[in-house]
Amino acid sequence: MSIEKTGESISEQWYALHVQSRHERVVSTIARGKGYEEYLPVYQSRRRWSDRFKSVECALFPGYVFCRLDPRYRLPLLTIPGVLRFVGVGNVLAPIDDEEISAIRTAMSSGLSAEPWPFLEAGQRVRLQEGPLAGMEGLLVEVRKRYRVVVSVTLLQRSVAVEIEREWVAPLSASGRPMPVQVMRSPAAGLQQI
Repeated sequence: MSIEKTGESISEQWYALHVQSRHERVVSTIARGKGYEEYLPVYQSRRRWSDRFKSVECALFPGYVFCRLDPRYRLPLLTIPGVLRFVGVGNVLAPIDDEEISAIRTAMSSGLSAEPWPFLEAGQRVRLQEGPLAGMEGLLVEVRKRYRVVVSVTLLQRSVAVEIEREWVAPLSASGRPMPVQVMRSPAAGLQQI
């Protein structure tokens, strides 16, 4: 949706609402009821009770709900009980890249195990070449001999780790392009890929 005002086009973008702890679902439901496009990614967490384990649905980004809106029409969201503020710099709202929200949606709808992950800025960037997340880019990490690709929301400095097969990934160069496979000639073995 695009709105024209004084010759300037303003389009809706994704923003993060900072909400009170454990109010994510209520804020998300009320925002949707007010006509806003919202997104609250959730995951299953196994929690221990005194006598048993139970699977509980938790917010992937605790304390945050994503909303797509024109920032001029944000007041109705700020009146929702449990909403603290929009995430931004000073009094200026900071939009979230559409690609970051899209990557999280793709990861969450893949059916693969996902969980919150510490924010990572440095690391090997990869593109998934195969599997249900083919085409998605992120950081490759290894935890307990299992591989995961990490997708981040830079503004919130939060990340999500999705379990993958190592064979699905191809490294990316600094420019964001897949790195070419290097061929090395060995006198004994002929051509080898490294």
